[in-house]
Amino acid sequence: MRLSVFHCATIITLLLLTGCTITPSEQITPIKVSQAAQAQAWELQGKIAVKTADDKFSTNLYWLHQQQANDLRLTTVLGTTVLLLTTNEGLATLEVDGKTYHDRSAQDLLTGISGWSIPLDSLPLWITGQIGENDHVVSYHSDGTVKQLLSHDSQADWHVTFMSWQQQGGALVPKLLKIERDDVQIKLQTNQWTAVKISHN
Repeated sequence: MRLSVFHCATIITLLLLTGCTITPSEQITPIKVSQAAQAQAWELQGKIAVKTADDKFSTNLYWLHQQQANDLRLTTVLGTTVLLLTTNEGLATLEVDGKTYHDRSAQDLLTGISGWSIPLDSLPLWITGQIGENDHVVSYHSDGTVKQLLSHDSQADWHVTFMSWQQQGGALVPKLLKIERDDVQIKLQTNQWTAVKISHN
């Protein structure tokens, strides 16, 4: 059974995780890095807007990313969580609209519920201004930062535009990112990006 158009859209950004969620026993400490690639973990607060042929919406985005663990959620202006995804030992669990969904693959979970496919592996790189092995830079801004790239995908290539950049946590990272192809357009706005150290109490 597929969700409503709104819930299908919100799922797009949340099926990016391959680790387990952050536990209460772990402490997050901001650190400084000169390049985003140096960050072993990072915390992002911003906004996301998704537009499809059928609908569009925007909401707040929070993402705590590690190499093997993530916590990513969408929230309303009042801070209420709209959608939460957790993954643990290869099992993805999606909680939305009072329902829970499971799958061994986050990609398969996305496709099964919404019918859409997105570049799950590449998005964490693009958020921090990095280029993946399937990416081809099309153009640069006048200051030398990447402006546009084309990312090869077996279904349809993704067009990625780094609309603006900013200094955050000592590093230069994208401020506004647009990812699009025929069936979907995603805009990500980073209000705050910080490299962090995760320690166990």
